[in-house]
Amino acid sequence: MTTTTRRDVLRASVAAAAVGTGGVAIAGVAALHNTPPHAAPVPAHLRGPAPLPHAQVIALDLAADKDHRGSALRAAHRAVAAIDSDEIAAWLALGESTLPEPTNRPRHLKQMPTFPGDVLDPAQSHGDLLLQITGLSSRAVREAAEEAMRKLPQWQVRWRLDGVRPENRTEAGRGLARNPFHFTEGYGNPATPAEVSERAVVTADQNEPAWAVGGSYQVVRIVRLATDFWDRDTVHEQERIIGRRRDGRWLDGTPSTERPVFAADPHGKTTPLDAHVRRATPDRREPPPLVRRGYNYHRDANDQGLIFSCFQRDLTRGFEAVQHRLRGEAMAKYTLTTGGGYFFVPPPGDNWLDAGATA
Repeated sequence: MTTTTRRDVLRASVAAAAVGTGGVAIAGVAALHNTPPHAAPVPAHLRGPAPLPHAQVIALDLAADKDHRGSALRAAHRAVAAIDSDEIAAWLALGESTLPEPTNRPRHLKQMPTFPGDVLDPAQSHGDLLLQITGLSSRAVREAAEEAMRKLPQWQVRWRLDGVRPENRTEAGRGLARNPFHFTEGYGNPATPAEVSERAVVTADQNEPAWAVGGSYQVVRIVRLATDFWDRDTVHEQERIIGRRRDGRWLDGTPSTERPVFAADPHGKTTPLDAHVRRATPDRREPPPLVRRGYNYHRDANDQGLIFSCFQRDLTRGFEAVQHRLRGEAMAKYTLTTGGGYFFVPPPGDNWLDAGATA
């Protein structure tokens, strides 16, 4: 007799789809962006601590001739600069295919590989360019996206997804939000702007192209969640799968803002060895060098989950190291990654357009 698993159901729903085809009130935009008066502007993708609660993630392909790639990138840069404001944070991120010359390409930028358990749909994976627009309301984001896209006739939409961060807030310097599994995310993020920069911003000593210094690698993963199966489990079982209480406390009672000592629980009696947080960061003294800024998405009752998004200065030490450690985690049977991609957010300003990135 064959047993149907949660992952089997997720895979079947993805295959069927392939055959066929707000946030809480926020005290103020200035507080959300955390930018002191007269300070140097913070890159749009790292403003915070909490990102703006609504988003559109739009992957684009170059529709014009590749010989016009430089002018198309300049048009996209101008379109984004025109909408970026106090109420909108918007940025571009370059796909590997936008930078045809390997010598001009950030060292780790490549097409996102398929990791064990992924079922990537080409129609919602990769892209020449990523346009991400975030704002205080879904309407503001939609209008900003429409304004930007009207100025981009050289680009065509490859895939597009709306996101939201329920219960979006800042606690102890960290941006937090509730995911579709009813757990609060964001406790593992750095608590100060200096720590954010240390994890997410490329520096001059990394042997990267000169134009890329000051930029960030962005990973986007569209992760479908089996919320119906998840909700059949008890809260106790869910907490052991995640490795935290729903309110963020650790299973051994350690407050959410402190680090538990997993070494004191070598056999996983308190925090199981295959719990998500334990696999992701087995030594809490050495947090992953990345910054997470994800959103929930909801296409319909059978397709909802996370737009996982993270930024780092080193893709190998950041996202990829964590992804390899997560292999075999207990949560895997409730999740299925169906799309996304690897991208590179250029440094602020437009100097990168003249410094070899478009050569």
